[in-house]
Amino acid sequence: MGDIAFPAFSLAKVERKAPQMIAAELAEKINSQAFEKVVATGPYVNFFLDKSAISAQVLQAVITEKEHYADQNIGKQENVVIDMSSPNIAKPFSIGHLRSTVIGDSLSHIFQKIGYQTVKVNHLGDWGKQFGMLIVAYKKWGDEEAVKAHPIDELLKLYVRINAEAENDPSLDEEAREWFRKLENGDEEALALWQWFRDESLVEFNRLYNELQVEFDSYNGEAFYNDKMDAVVDILSEKRPSC
Repeated sequence: MGDIAFPAFSLAKVERKAPQMIAAELAEKINSQAFEKVVATGPYVNFFLDKSAISAQVLQAVITEKEHYADQNIGKQENVVIDMSSPNIAKPFSIGHLRSTVIGDSLSHIFQKIGYQTVKVNHLGDWGKQFGMLIVAYKKWGDEEAVKAHPIDELLKLYVRINAEAENDPSLDEEAREWFRKLENGDEEALALWQWFRDESLVEFNRLYNELQVEFDSYNGEAFYNDKMDAVVDILSEKRPSC
């Protein structure tokens, strides 16, 4: 696949030709200095950008226009929501999360430059049965000071241990399910532990965000929707067609 791929299916009815034939004809006719080559692959026209030529054009425009480069109001202050970073609470920040963070922040700056208002959402992985497992593990083997000193490392150790122990002791899995049910139902102890795990994890994550100079408009993750799901189920039940 090229840097840009154009599917010729939409032209098949208009031209009354097979999309493969249309793609081949288009590839032969397109000649631009912006592309190293244009190749038809089946029903797709693949464009391979001449990165050196495009980079030179962009850099020259930046040097010439300075702070006014790309001054456009294409967005007209419309909103663009960017879902980015989104690490899992109590687990390490991976290279995938770093990639999403950097790309998302870059896109936000680009959209803002051309007139959009961006909303950067860090949709945290902060809900699910795994938190029942973590609560059980912490209550059995946890050390408050160790978690405060090294939140992610200690919570991950507890999570790995409880899963290993549960392979030989199925009662741990049921105990975890019960704690997650308590969490869903608003049990004070369960909520307090979950909130603490979340807060301590964010302290760790925010160190990296501060180094990257990345900020978010929302940290609402999966847990944000817990008290909203009953209403959604009711709406879907009302709209469900009769069988």
